[in-house]
Amino acid sequence: MNETFARRLTGLAGIAAAAALIIEVPLYFVYSGPPPDANVLTRLLLGIFALAFLIVFVTAFRELVKRVNPAHEWVGSLAFATGLVYVAVTLVSSGLEAGAVIAADRSIDPTITVSGTYILYGSIGKVLMALFLTAVGFGISRTNLLPRWTGRSAYVLAGVNLAFVPSLFFGNDPADFYAANGWGTTASLGAILSYWLLALGISTYRSATARAALPAQPR
Repeated sequence: MNETFARRLTGLAGIAAAAALIIEVPLYFVYSGPPPDANVLTRLLLGIFALAFLIVFVTAFRELVKRVNPAHEWVGSLAFATGLVYVAVTLVSSGLEAGAVIAADRSIDPTITVSGTYILYGSIGKVLMALFLTAVGFGISRTNLLPRWTGRSAYVLAGVNLAFVPSLFFGNDPADFYAANGWGTTASLGAILSYWLLALGISTYRSATARAALPAQPR
């Protein structure tokens, strides 16, 4: 995999993951009470696709960092490892929610009913995402592989995620912004992440086009 291809793959995977998340997040706000099964299963399915694309993103990002600056390959590996763990944790949460909805004989709100997902989506997910974003930001800033705003915004978003880690102390009412499963802790941060990932994906893909247009360097 050469650098240009790594940039294109990273960008496309980021855009695809972001698109799935952007469609998914609003589905959490359609119903005020327990949503119908179709709503829950649809948003979970979209989330699964988003996570699949995120796996491609973190894999390609690791390769991109390695190609741009081999001395910082460890940073790409850190982003890759934390990204995979985040995906695994979130997939487990999605599986628990989907199973509860499928088995229930009435409409339920899995964000309340499935208590095992409270800190998987919440505090655990926020720690993992903060570490992932920090690694991405550090890798970008140290290798200069993308514009400065991408690395700086990754640091800011990492700090926002860390600010929500203590949410496990604040109950389980989804209507509470800062609850363990609150709309701020889960859906809102997911929305912010999706638009950041979209911007990052576009920037990365465009950088491949710009690099391909450069004249070949003499050997």
